Amino acid sequence: MQETGLIQDIVYTGVPGLDELLGGGVPRGTTIILEGNPGTGKTTLGIQFLLEGARQYGESGIYITFEELPEQIYRDMSGFGWDLRELERQNKLRIICLEPDVLLDQMMRTDGLFEQLIREIDCKRVVIDSISLFRKLGGDQTDGRDQIYSIRNIMRKFDLTAFFLREYGETEGRSTPFENYVCDGIIRLSLREHLEKYRKRTIEILKMRGTCIVEGEHHYRFLKDGIRILPALSMVEDKILNDGVDRLSTGIESLDELMMGGIPQGSAFMFDSNSKANYKYLMNSIHAERLRQGDCVLFMLSGLSSVETLEQTLELFGVSLKEAALEERVFFIDHYHRKVAPEYENRIVYVDRLSNEEYQKKVYEAINPYFRESMVLGKRWFIHYDLNTIISERGREFVKRNFADEMARCRAAGITVLCQSNFTEIGLETSSFLERASNGVIRTWVDGSYQYLQITKSPGGRMSAPHIVDNIRDRPYVRLI
Repeated sequence: MQETGLIQDIVYTGVPGLDELLGGGVPRGTTIILEGNPGTGKTTLGIQFLLEGARQYGESGIYITFEELPEQIYRDMSGFGWDLRELERQNKLRIICLEPDVLLDQMMRTDGLFEQLIREIDCKRVVIDSISLFRKLGGDQTDGRDQIYSIRNIMRKFDLTAFFLREYGETEGRSTPFENYVCDGIIRLSLREHLEKYRKRTIEILKMRGTCIVEGEHHYRFLKDGIRILPALSMVEDKILNDGVDRLSTGIESLDELMMGGIPQGSAFMFDSNSKANYKYLMNSIHAERLRQGDCVLFMLSGLSSVETLEQTLELFGVSLKEAALEERVFFIDHYHRKVAPEYENRIVYVDRLSNEEYQKKVYEAINPYFRESMVLGKRWFIHYDLNTIISERGREFVKRNFADEMARCRAAGITVLCQSNFTEIGLETSSFLERASNGVIRTWVDGSYQYLQITKSPGGRMSAPHIVDNIRDRPYVRLI
């Protein structure tokens, strides 16, 4: 995303999905290039910007066309149920057809036609279709630069928010067009082949000064009432886990933002990491924050993590594991029967050399009484569930038989679970099963010289864009960019 500046006055486009990509809208008075090949919907989107401005926000607009007569536009847009003539009668819209040189001449005149129209309808929005024709006015020497620069300045003079339509094909493969530097934003519409037999329409915000944008390509569709944009990485929302549910902070502000405040209480999230990724600080920041907030935590230890190493890491986050043990807020499950300090002897459950049935029985009998007792007192439970260890020690079939039921019981009891796994190592079939049985998936991986993190599934139905995991000197030692 681009950095955001101080925005004094936002203009909402009103086009479904577009304002979401624009961080809420665009700063008033900006000039935006809307480019695309013929048939991508530039005219429709431009008209919709004016239409919604008039209908939703009481902002009148002017549509200036050089190649189509108003009658043609009225007829084409009526297919969406838009009565542009009625908006003109209400002084909320003007559609005018002029030659480019005539328009420029009138714009440059004090009290010319353009200024009169602005005053007549109190115009706030303008669409010009298209600025490509101004190239012919400037000749080969200037490529229309002076004309485009003058029009941009006139838009700013009258504090107009403007869309300049442009044919994309004419500049493709050449140097960057002059207007890209002059204008405040660039929105590109594309139409290309998809799945061999189909074509897909995508919109991309290439540049937008003064606001935070959602990068990448996003699909859009022509519906009966106009264009609708479908922001990428969005899926069906799980309202049961998204409405009025407490969020548990991860201790990493940027990660909490991606997760709409944190991990939903009573959910089961999967943490997928590969062997190259350094997930130590990510995981332990979550553990430390839960202990800091007074939660009870059950740790399933792995071959690489012992009580001792966990204690040392949590100290980096200012959390004492020993104090939590003395307060009876931590438990450990260990498959490797490693010695522990006296403070932890009554808090650890050894499950080595047990059959799967014996393992389940021992864990249940050791932990369940504490679950019931603490929940009566209103305490929250958080479980770190190491699936890599379970699969290694208990087998894939054990996981397939029991994992979904275990997660269902935890969710029913309001217990939050974070399961650590490596989808690549356990295979597609098992990883797909685990993902289906979870409410969300946090994935981290290394590609080249960078480590990335992405929310690939969430109860809110939204995936995130990949973020770079950046190491920092102070707690929590990582941030996402």
